[in-house]
Amino acid sequence: MTSRLTGKLKVSSVVLGLLCLMYFLSYIDRANMATASFAIKDELDLSNTEMGLIFSAFAYPYAIFQISGGWVADRFGARLTLFLCIFIAGFATVLTGLAGGIVSLFAARLLLGAGEGAAFPTATRALQDWLPATKRGSAQGITHAFSRFGNSLTPPLVAILITATSWRGSFIILGFATMIWVVAWLMYFRDDPRAHPGMTPAQLAELPPPTSRKESSKAPVGPLARRLAPVALVYFCYGWSLWMFLNWLPSFFKEGYQLDLKNSALMASGVFFAGVLGDLVGGVLSDAIYKRTGRLAFSRLSVIIGSMLGSALSLTAMFFARDINTIALLLSAGFFFLEMVIGPIWAVPMDIAPKYSGTASGFMCAGSAIAGIISPIVFGIVVDATGNWTLPFVASIVLLVAGAGLALTIHPERAFVEPTEVDSPDLAAVAAKL
Repeated sequence: MTSRLTGKLKVSSVVLGLLCLMYFLSYIDRANMATASFAIKDELDLSNTEMGLIFSAFAYPYAIFQISGGWVADRFGARLTLFLCIFIAGFATVLTGLAGGIVSLFAARLLLGAGEGAAFPTATRALQDWLPATKRGSAQGITHAFSRFGNSLTPPLVAILITATSWRGSFIILGFATMIWVVAWLMYFRDDPRAHPGMTPAQLAELPPPTSRKESSKAPVGPLARRLAPVALVYFCYGWSLWMFLNWLPSFFKEGYQLDLKNSALMASGVFFAGVLGDLVGGVLSDAIYKRTGRLAFSRLSVIIGSMLGSALSLTAMFFARDINTIALLLSAGFFFLEMVIGPIWAVPMDIAPKYSGTASGFMCAGSAIAGIISPIVFGIVVDATGNWTLPFVASIVLLVAGAGLALTIHPERAFVEPTEVDSPDLAAVAAKL
């Protein structure tokens, strides 16, 4: 099977395809709650604030495992790490469908966050080894485009599954579908491209030099965290809006504008599909600018800053619109620009610290995960307090503008310099000399 498949496609293309499918399934599993929330609220008698708390449960372990999971990927490789991550995520999705109340529902979402927390930093570790530097932005854009395709498909898919079975049945079906992926990944992927039987010398010549997992696992955590802190802050500003869209958009249309399940799902799906295009355009544009100019910082920052400001402008215009179709178009534009950020900003940890790309991307993604803890709860509190479903977007506009300014501090062109003994003295040796 492997030889037939690789006879038509490069092995690296198949690996990229498997990662795209993983992103697709992962976002279905994390976004399905948003579409099913109306049925869950009715059955379990939950308020918007309580629903926001359940939405946020995913992000607590997600933030923790971003960093530790990136280190695990650097140490043990992407093959085993992703196998365990996605199996746990699929199992947690099944458990969500079996939840009997707010406590068990909260616990299932915690487990889902733990499973998915290390997934994207681990995927970055895999891309680091399997793709040349000139394709990193595009690859990140493509993989994340599949995640947004998962977003766009989730509302109508979950609506159909709920109608055919129930909200519980929808989670159980999707969970088992996710667990099928881990079998294909374990059978096909190899941590070292040179160990894959389908690789040719010509394909290997395109790849970067191999990195030692043993050395990669010895990441200088403190200095690396300080170097990635500005990137994490920018990603926090991006993540605030992302989690609002992911968790609340179907309810925004259904409860804010009294649409039925079918139409609210279609509206949300349209907005999320704009994100698919944004992911593709942002990554391709960043790499194209880099190839044309040779200016790494300009190729990343011009897209990040322009996209965040474009999203802020689109969301601002929404406050002056009254027609639901115009509002949907402005939300689509806002999400399109927001997702243009993804390709270049996920390439930044690979640019800064290629040797520790799993750990570095984990530090960056922790910024979005922290936003995912706060943003859904704030949205629910504001809606419960005011009844206004548009007002929570004010915080998004402010943070997007702030993120555009902070992007000037990330400096992707400055490679991470590992601390020397002078920078990080051996305290035991110093004490012995005294």
